[in-house]
Amino acid sequence: MNTHVHADHVTGTGLIKTKLPGAKSVISKASGAKADHSVEHGDKIYFGKLFLEVRATPGHTAGCVTYVTGDSPDQPSPRMAFTGDALIIRACGRTDFQGGSSDQLYQSVHSQIFSLPKDTLLYPAHDYKGFTVTTVEEEVAYNARLSRDKETFKTIMENLNLSYPKMIDVAVPANMVCGFQDPPSKV
Repeated sequence: MNTHVHADHVTGTGLIKTKLPGAKSVISKASGAKADHSVEHGDKIYFGKLFLEVRATPGHTAGCVTYVTGDSPDQPSPRMAFTGDALIIRACGRTDFQGGSSDQLYQSVHSQIFSLPKDTLLYPAHDYKGFTVTTVEEEVAYNARLSRDKETFKTIMENLNLSYPKMIDVAVPANMVCGFQDPPSKV
């Protein structure tokens, strides 16, 4: 299950599919990427009696989604959300390429993630300081970017001055086909 088309690494989905026949890839329809299943906001992905709700959280990329555990009594408690790069612990993904928008990311996080119960466990796609989990309550209070008002957030994002991702020219094309690249033709 991919939260978006990553630019900094090639997804493991293709490798998983080669090792586990029958495994299916999932990504948002809005990403434009190929997958076995394309999902949209409001879809539910069932596995056994449990399910994940798909929430569109564009802004880092145009096709970002967050997967959230259900809110019925037979679902895990506290709830969990797998945020991809829309929300990284105490930060968020950049918004300067792949259809990104700081305005849209701010709106997405505030309406789709920060609106969850405050004890919801948040799992980002990765974190650069070794943390693996946070909560809505912690991020609302301590996220250096997203705890600010929208205009301050947009100014922060416009002034990050990040370098061009080293893997983007390899990762994006590969991730547009969920990690599979066309094998070289035999000569």
